Amino acid sequence: MIGYVTLGTNDLTRAAKFYDALLAEIGAGRFMESDKFIAWGTGPNSPGIGLIYPNDGKPATVGNGVMVAIIVDSPEKVDRLYKKAMELGATDEGPAGPRGDGFYAGYFRDPDGNKLNFFCMP
Repeated sequence: MIGYVTLGTNDLTRAAKFYDALLAEIGAGRFMESDKFIAWGTGPNSPGIGLIYPNDGKPATVGNGVMVAIIVDSPEKVDRLYKKAMELGATDEGPAGPRGDGFYAGYFRDPDGNKLNFFCMP
C-alpha cells in the first residue's frame, strides 16, 4: 500500500551516510537521487525511504507522532539492525525486544531526529 516515505533532513550528506550503511544491511540501495533528494529501496515493487530537503526552504523538523516502521524477517535481524543504527549514531527510543505477543521491535531516531523502527512478527 505505501510506495515510499520521505524524511526531512538538514544535512543530506550526513544523513545519506547513515542510511547507506544502515539500509545496506537489508539489501537496500540508492535508486534515485538529486542534489535535494536520495531514495533507497530493495526493488522496484517494494516500498522505499527517501531523504529530502524541505521544498519550502525551511529547516526540516521531526513530526510529533510520526514513525517509519521497517519490516524484517526475524528477531535476530531486528537486533542486528537496531545495534547497527546505534553504532551509526542513532539515539535509542526503545531497545530491540518483544513488545507483546508476536511483535518484536527496536526503536531509534536517526541523526536528524526522525523516529524509525525495525520489526518482525515471528
